[in-house]
Amino acid sequence: MSKDPNKEKFRPSNVTLEAEVDAALGDLALDELMEHGAEKRTFLAKNSTRTGRIIRVTPDDVFVDFGGKDQGICAHEEFETEPTVGQDMEFTVERYDRDEGIYTIHRKGVANTSATWETLEVGQIVEGIVTDVNKGGLELEVKGMRAFMPAGQVEIFHVPDLAQFKGQKFQAEVTQFSRESRNLILSRRNILERERDELKKKTLEELTEGQVRRGTVRNVMDFGAFVDIGGMEGLLHVSELSFQRGRHKASDFLKVGDVLDVKVTRIDRETGKIGLSLRQARGIDPWADAQTRYAVGSTLTGRVVKVESFGVFIEVEEGIEGLLPVSEMSYQRIKHPSDMAKEGDTLKLVVLSIDPAARKMSFSLKQAGPDPWKTVAERYATEMTVTGTVTRVVDFGAFVELEPGLEGLIHVSELANQRVRSSGDVVKVGDEVKVRVLEVDSEARRISLSLKRAAATSMEPSTATPAAESAAPQKPKKKKELKGGLDWGWQ
Repeated sequence: MSKDPNKEKFRPSNVTLEAEVDAALGDLALDELMEHGAEKRTFLAKNSTRTGRIIRVTPDDVFVDFGGKDQGICAHEEFETEPTVGQDMEFTVERYDRDEGIYTIHRKGVANTSATWETLEVGQIVEGIVTDVNKGGLELEVKGMRAFMPAGQVEIFHVPDLAQFKGQKFQAEVTQFSRESRNLILSRRNILERERDELKKKTLEELTEGQVRRGTVRNVMDFGAFVDIGGMEGLLHVSELSFQRGRHKASDFLKVGDVLDVKVTRIDRETGKIGLSLRQARGIDPWADAQTRYAVGSTLTGRVVKVESFGVFIEVEEGIEGLLPVSEMSYQRIKHPSDMAKEGDTLKLVVLSIDPAARKMSFSLKQAGPDPWKTVAERYATEMTVTGTVTRVVDFGAFVELEPGLEGLIHVSELANQRVRSSGDVVKVGDEVKVRVLEVDSEARRISLSLKRAAATSMEPSTATPAAESAAPQKPKKKKELKGGLDWGWQ
């Protein structure tokens, strides 16, 4: 074919064209320019949730624009109310049709209701009802198709009893199937994990320190509990469970499944670690104004929470505990605090000391009742003979209880007229004895007693020697300091 001379004169020569191309390309090769100018396509992930705008509505389908080149088609029957053009909604991506260049999508929360053995695909979301439960998992019915869901694919967390799901209807993802053998395996966990990931992302964006959020206890350890606060878990350390002092385990306060409000105390966005506090979420530290509410010398009622050899711990209110020392439990000697109090007992006490900074408090039980030593001189006069019970035998004598909270000492020299090697040779614990009061010192809280003089008083007049009877009133002997411990200090 001959060239048209009229057209040829308007065509640039090859030399001119090549020069223009070289100038446009610069240092780039033609294939590099093609790659540089091509738009890289990023496809929407299968089963991901995206927000799209409705751009067209037909009796059968609803067309949705996700931005850019991404568009989807959703069955009209999935909408409970009539969709409108321009409306923004959330959709779940099922798959991408390369031939049509469009996504098959479903309205969020709605499963594929038209699934059959012929249309099944891995990753497809279907809806099934649990028909039976066995050791390995759940049996389901999906549009007339029998399916199985392994126990590990039912929930994100371990479920000890799968029977609770029988009769329930929920969505699941197709993980594998065989049309020939009619086997269909489903996973609910995959869907829950995707929802959890979306929720976690949203929670992390909203989360700030000092925020109080509602959470669910997922796991309980000795050192604390892990609490789900919206797609992500935070650690609730045992020290942040309560204002109570002492060593506790998280299981003393919480169990799996508990729903509670916790305060966010720490956020590490790089590692995703979150610190939580239950006690801070519940209010002000009860120790803050404890000194005003529980002044020294005031009377209060407390509950015994722990018994030790040195005393008992008393809970005044939640978060405030104090110590009732064994020395403040009774005016009489006790062997062990458990003789006076048991866990759960309620006691009336007097506040001895309080230190809010150190979170310490001490009480007295004996001072909350009447003090027998205040009126002891009115009830026990010198030379009076009284009856008491031996409570303790020591090398230097024996202690005798005259009434609850009131003890006196029989010195070893006052046990018998003859020399006594051991106090136990004369009296035993539990013996009821008659004793004479030698001295009463209410300030020092001491009473001196004599067993031998009480015995002499009870003797018949005929058996007493005349010399002893006449000598006693005439020449009172100078009081000697007894060896072996008149300075007893049994209080």
